[in-house]
Amino acid sequence: MAEATSIKILKCFAIVLVLTVTCAYSQEPEFVYPDVFNDPERDAFLYGTFPEGFVWSSATSSYQIEGAWDEDGKGKSIWDTWTHEGGHVKNDDTGDVACDSYHKIKEDVSILKEMGLHHYRFSFSWPRILPDGTINNINEKGVEYYSNLIDALLEADIKPMVTLFHWDLPQALDDFGGWTNESIVGLFNDYANLCFERYGSRVKFWITFNEPWIVSLLGYGAGTWPPGITEPGTTVYIVTHNIIKSHAKAWHTYDDNYRESQDGLIGITLNSDHMEPFNMSKPDDIVAADRVLQFQLGWFAHPIYINGDYPQIMKENIAYKSAMQNYSQSRLPEFTAEEKLYIKGTGDFFGLNHYTTTYAVTSLTDTDEASYWTDQNIASWKDEAWPKSGSDWLQVVPWGLRHLVNWIDNEYGGIPIYVTENGVSTHDVYELDDVIRQKYYRSYINELLKAITIDNCNVKGYTAWSLMDNFEWASGYSERFGIHYVDFNDDERKRIPKKSAETYAKIVADNGFPSSGGMRSIGCVQLTILAVGLSLLSSVGLMV
Repeated sequence: MAEATSIKILKCFAIVLVLTVTCAYSQEPEFVYPDVFNDPERDAFLYGTFPEGFVWSSATSSYQIEGAWDEDGKGKSIWDTWTHEGGHVKNDDTGDVACDSYHKIKEDVSILKEMGLHHYRFSFSWPRILPDGTINNINEKGVEYYSNLIDALLEADIKPMVTLFHWDLPQALDDFGGWTNESIVGLFNDYANLCFERYGSRVKFWITFNEPWIVSLLGYGAGTWPPGITEPGTTVYIVTHNIIKSHAKAWHTYDDNYRESQDGLIGITLNSDHMEPFNMSKPDDIVAADRVLQFQLGWFAHPIYINGDYPQIMKENIAYKSAMQNYSQSRLPEFTAEEKLYIKGTGDFFGLNHYTTTYAVTSLTDTDEASYWTDQNIASWKDEAWPKSGSDWLQVVPWGLRHLVNWIDNEYGGIPIYVTENGVSTHDVYELDDVIRQKYYRSYINELLKAITIDNCNVKGYTAWSLMDNFEWASGYSERFGIHYVDFNDDERKRIPKKSAETYAKIVADNGFPSSGGMRSIGCVQLTILAVGLSLLSSVGLMV
């Protein structure tokens, strides 16, 4: 009788265990944007943590935050010239003071430490270190500023991630052609070598260029950014050619002379929307989306990570259109065989800046127009249903990050990927409970988790843009990307944390999303309970 009672108890216990777990996981999936992105296979929130040692960071850039535009021997940059001319930036804003970070090392390091971050991505100002852009004129005050910043970071247990060039070219070099003049390859290498020499024992993560696509297309193609040149069919390709050679030379300088003693990494950061085929059942749309990515990311990445040369589709399209436009040769420059060997493999990692997603389809364009844009043969747009931001070019599409990371991982053979910028803007209002940014970080970072844990992509780190509100280039101070609010009418430029700072700090502290507060995804403990229940059922004869 006692034995029969015990068996009944075991049966009941086992059934309760199985039903409890089964019911728990029959709940509806969780979505960050349930009204827009609610595909259970694509958009359901995933609970879990990132790999041990995953790098969490936030970022800024020199011209956007430092101010002190003419202090302590700093030379003029093309952005100083551009903003002072007037008429180029909303409200004629300038970066003359910006966040005043030149005088606020202590405050900047403090907010990083308060968030629990152990990495900080920032850039050196080339004209602050070399006022005329050449090694013949070293500004020791500028060298000292970055040395003090690095020391303060290390003292706070924060590792510096340094970008050598984030768009503020010395005006003295632009006077001689800037990135159109091939001599800049050696001048950039002199600058990079000085930085490796002075800071390399303390800096272990180097980025040569930030978003060179922007430099080429907005500075020399559209002309909407300095130096304001509008030659999208020819000059953009010459500029990129020189930037790639500059990157490769700096990489080799580090690899040959400093890597063994300094033991760091050096790479480049490229920007891209994710390009989504408008109709996944149409092969032509799939090819169109890939073609755009080759023209945007592949333009720089293919030479560096594949074979030292431009993507084949770029070479074919531009050569064909150049011939139709009566050019004697392709508008796309050629690397020599020696240059290809020199450029190939000059990246220890792939830095990715990503914000949004775009649809793409094939669109054959007028071959009479010599332009990077028409060379691609595509049409692109964003879905009006996707959530908006404070910037007209940025709509929220979390799954695009996962898709793009997969494309990069597949295209470049599993190269280590660091997301070096990701964030969202709001309009210029005093808003500390920035719900849009809180949701953005949770959703985009969660898609990155899926790319790692489900897709097995080789992603090593994530950087939130930006640590604080700052000078947003042509938009001035009208758009805010910061997780800390800055009042630009206040001389003190106090940094005030927004709710998104708390959200991001929580993700960093947890190394992801360790639990749901409910049971929406099966974890190890729940699987163990389920296994025990099933085993008990089997042992008492309810399963065969």
